[in-house]
Amino acid sequence: MNIVEAAFLGAVEGLTEFLPVSSTGHLTILERMLGYSTDDPDITAFTAIIQVGAVLATVLYLRKDIARLVSALFRGIFRPAARREPDYKLAWAVVLGSLPIGVVGLVFKDQIETTLRSLYVVGTALILWSSVMWFADRRATQDRGEAEVTWKDTLIIGIVQCMALIPGVSRSGATTSAGLLRGLDRVTVTRLSFLLSIPALLGAGALQTATEYDAISDGVGWTATITATVVSFVVGYAAVAWLLKFIARHTYSIFIWYRVALGVLILFLVAGDFLPST
Repeated sequence: MNIVEAAFLGAVEGLTEFLPVSSTGHLTILERMLGYSTDDPDITAFTAIIQVGAVLATVLYLRKDIARLVSALFRGIFRPAARREPDYKLAWAVVLGSLPIGVVGLVFKDQIETTLRSLYVVGTALILWSSVMWFADRRATQDRGEAEVTWKDTLIIGIVQCMALIPGVSRSGATTSAGLLRGLDRVTVTRLSFLLSIPALLGAGALQTATEYDAISDGVGWTATITATVVSFVVGYAAVAWLLKFIARHTYSIFIWYRVALGVLILFLVAGDFLPST
């Protein structure tokens, strides 16, 4: 992979990771259009690893929140009186909500990296999950904020986040839909989505780096992978900052219509043999 393609894919990853439009779906589509086989181990690993850049951007942007929660967690572990603090409860809620996708991802790793990367799956998931997002957006009461988040909220959101293992669903789209249906406001559920993404995506990137190091070296190349990851970090930071401001004043309608249009286009291109499905 040349540097220009790597930078382009990194920019797309950084932009789409936190928008409810499916970053993996977009990367699968673009990698296929560029002539890469998305079933190859090096391309699968590349797609997972460059997400680390966007996650690190989230860590940097939310560093004060993360430091606050980690501090509260350790205070509560060593000081029973501190366990009544809202931040201690929120920290454990985030930890609990991060577990389901890790378990499901490991159990269904082979299917996720092969069968589910079909563009038929991507296009269909983009369209079908849009209806879930539309329903959640319309039914949202938004009468609960961050201080009222419970472990039950994050566990349900974390379970629904597992749907994002299907390219086209969108991790952000899954978590925000679940959060809105739990009555959380858009800013709170978007921030929770960011926090829940950190363990899942860092874990996936680390696993692929460890298991597919040689495949990357012999295929895509580490220069291209590192370039894409750095670009993903830069663009991801800007995307996080923009989304939090945007979502405070708007619904998800623009993303829903975009998803439907893209899904229909992809299914048309695949059905007409303009683009290979696998």
